[in-house]
Amino acid sequence: MLYIIGLGLNEKSISQNGLEAIKKCKKIYLDNYTVNFPYSEKDLEKNIKKRIISANREIIESDKLIKEAKKENICLLVYGSPLTATTHITLIQEAEKNKVKCEIIYNASVFDAIAETGLQIYKFGKITSMPKWQENFTPTSFIEIVKQNLEIDAHSLILIDIGLELKDAIKELEESAKEYNLKLMKIVVCSRLGTKEKKIIYEKIENLKDKEIKKPYCLIIPSKLHFMEQEVLEKF
Repeated sequence: MLYIIGLGLNEKSISQNGLEAIKKCKKIYLDNYTVNFPYSEKDLEKNIKKRIISANREIIESDKLIKEAKKENICLLVYGSPLTATTHITLIQEAEKNKVKCEIIYNASVFDAIAETGLQIYKFGKITSMPKWQENFTPTSFIEIVKQNLEIDAHSLILIDIGLELKDAIKELEESAKEYNLKLMKIVVCSRLGTKEKKIIYEKIENLKDKEIKKPYCLIIPSKLHFMEQEVLEKF
């Protein structure tokens, strides 16, 4: 049996269903490559009372987990909600092909927590991701999604690549927006939502470059604001 379990947003937010499934498992794997965790693996181990095996992309995308799940109960712990990454959908498909039972245990994710900004969830458009630029790899296509959303008065959630510092993310955002002739004013930065260290900032882009923000964090490009949204945002 393979369990794919959402951890929620902090080290103590795993559900009772998740904890009960973990008790049944011989091995506990943790997806450690899709997000910067706001807590340590030791803190998580202390809470679930079992040893964790870190699983990188190579392990998760191989047939290792499927082979082991044929013989015994194992689980894969995923930060936030378990099925936001396409990798985990592929894992379920492979389990089905190999006749391995698979159970999904859901939890809260950043998609729930961004409502704390006051922005109305149903007014968000397509979600996009900002990759960490490399020397010969500087994609700007994520801003095209933002532009499409703004054209229909929809807010844009930008998920940030692992390891990308805020100052570099702001630089990428500015350069990409310039390429697409898009003028951005005030944006929202959400850091460690769902934890005691949560922080929400609503500020002009030029004022964000020197802000100290802990990972994980995301950016939101607001579109046309309802007066209630504006009222809540201004508090940040």
